[in-house]
Amino acid sequence: MKQRSLFFPSGTLKLEGRLAIPARAEKTAGVVLCHPHPLYGGSMDNNVLFALSAALVGRGIACLCFNFRGVGQSEGEHDGAQGEIDDALAAAAFMAGLAGIDPAGMGLAGYSFGGAIALEAGLLSDTIRAVAAVSPHQIPALDGAAWPWLLLCGSADNLIPVSAVLEQKEKIFGADGAGAVELIDGADHFWYGHEQIAADRVASFFQQHLAAARR
Repeated sequence: MKQRSLFFPSGTLKLEGRLAIPARAEKTAGVVLCHPHPLYGGSMDNNVLFALSAALVGRGIACLCFNFRGVGQSEGEHDGAQGEIDDALAAAAFMAGLAGIDPAGMGLAGYSFGGAIALEAGLLSDTIRAVAAVSPHQIPALDGAAWPWLLLCGSADNLIPVSAVLEQKEKIFGADGAGAVELIDGADHFWYGHEQIAADRVASFFQQHLAAARR
């Protein structure tokens, strides 16, 4: 796996990121990873995102982790959500334009606050082909989503109980029942000791759906 630090624009701001790509020359699919809540210490240097990044690259998918505005070396200030949605869309547009990345195979993923941002950003994009959210703190109505999606929840999550997710089943699934909600037994909100399980499931999801989108 090759990694490099970089900066990219989000409107007038400059955001800090880290690109990881498989050790091969051909064009690959790409996934942007969104981190947990900035006001509670969230950044791209997170145990779940580290695991997701390694698992994706191990399956031949490039990934871009980045810091939302106001985090680390990223410019600006926390914006509550809308600015962060803009940041996720900017990261996806930037990544899709990189040499070695196939713009027809772009995905978004996130954890906690970042999971909610990934879902919201995906609904505003016409280039995203799949979205995965790990323990999202909020879930938009997904019945109009034009892409496959995965919600991954821990059975021992005491911050966002899985019951709260399942209570939103009608809103989440819509009339067509598209997408999937999966429960990982024993995992809490922080996923300590369960990172690899989550990462392998998310990477498998993107390997399946981004490969199909690139055909």
